[in-house]
Amino acid sequence: MHIVAVLALEGVVAFDLGTPVQVFRSARRADDELLYDVRVCGPGPVRSSAGFTVIPDHGLETLRIAGTVVVPGVHGVGPILDGTIDPEIRDALRAAAERGARIVSICTSASVLAAAGLLDGRPAASHWAYERVLRRLYPGVGWDFDVLFMDDGDVLTSAGVGAGIDLCLHIVRADHGSEVANRAARRCVVPPWRDGGQAQFIERPVPSAAGRGTEATRAWVLERLAEPVSLEEMAAHARMSVRTFTRRFRDETGLSPRQWLLRRRVEQARLLLESTDLGVEAVARRAGLGSATALRQHLHATIGVAPSAYRRTFRHTG
Repeated sequence: MHIVAVLALEGVVAFDLGTPVQVFRSARRADDELLYDVRVCGPGPVRSSAGFTVIPDHGLETLRIAGTVVVPGVHGVGPILDGTIDPEIRDALRAAAERGARIVSICTSASVLAAAGLLDGRPAASHWAYERVLRRLYPGVGWDFDVLFMDDGDVLTSAGVGAGIDLCLHIVRADHGSEVANRAARRCVVPPWRDGGQAQFIERPVPSAAGRGTEATRAWVLERLAEPVSLEEMAAHARMSVRTFTRRFRDETGLSPRQWLLRRRVEQARLLLESTDLGVEAVARRAGLGSATALRQHLHATIGVAPSAYRRTFRHTG
């Protein structure tokens, strides 16, 4: 069988460690025959970020024979803090890559691959919350913090936590087809498919209206998203000139007023799709996007899915 080595390193994230084990062991033929030999390996006992010790059944020698090497996320260790990596781990990963093993990272373990020099000049995904530190530590990597996962052939990387499940199912699908992947997803009780190019669903809270600057105006706009609100009206509410308001708004939010307003309207449309049975046209009007066509265009541009697909995935049920 195809050997999958799951590399447990110091600071391993427990959820990420369990993900490839569960998904690949759930990938079976119709007669229930296993398709992967999954082996948790490592340099020795390691402390997880969840507060318990992991004792792998196998050592680093497993990386010499594995067809796929999966590195779960790590927390509070060198690759994600200062760019350092244990030379033994670095050499083992490089040797596996050089002999043609498929190398996979989940969440923050993209930092491990980057520290080992396996991501230089390549596209890679990781958790959106670590964008600043990863760009600083590894500027030679083509980071993309918007997608769920990135398949670059022999190196695959995923965003945080649940996106690791999507990536593992993607690998199963690529190896054995949709029937096997769907069967594995049913065993894991998870959606069988989310496109890797789909955006990470990132919550970006709006600042409190209590304060100075443009915060009060932002709160005022949020109360009337369904209504037309012009830049001039926003500036007048803030008692500033349009030029001063635009400059201060960008300083505080990183966006122009129009960009910010569009994002808030798309977020409102997402909330309505999740929590109501309103038709797409009504959702578009209530969110201030005008028409179903505009909603489809903006939602696809923002998170890469259509309103109907978003509702099927995220609709709250009683």
